[in-house]
Amino acid sequence: MNINITGHHIEVTPAIRDYATSKLDRVIRHFDHVISVHVILSVEKLLQKAEVTLHVKGKDIHAYDTGADLYASIDAVADKLVRQVVKHKEKVTDHPHDKLAPEAGE
Repeated sequence: MNINITGHHIEVTPAIRDYATSKLDRVIRHFDHVISVHVILSVEKLLQKAEVTLHVKGKDIHAYDTGADLYASIDAVADKLVRQVVKHKEKVTDHPHDKLAPEAGE
């Protein structure tokens, strides 16, 4: 799995990188078929914004959050991604089975 963390108008320090990576590991624990992760951290008019795009087989999952604190935004994005990944995993694993053909005489 490939994790790419970039910053717009912000320097991505090793502490921020480690924090984001540890939060994304929680997401990946739920669904291990993640191909790549792209994280964009930015500052827009005194609001800290965190955007994450997960690329899984057949789908891209995207979430973002803005707030006064970058760490809180990363936490909120991780929570949103966990919900979306669990929902995607349920859709993939709970595929419907074909109904049996009715027997003759019914």
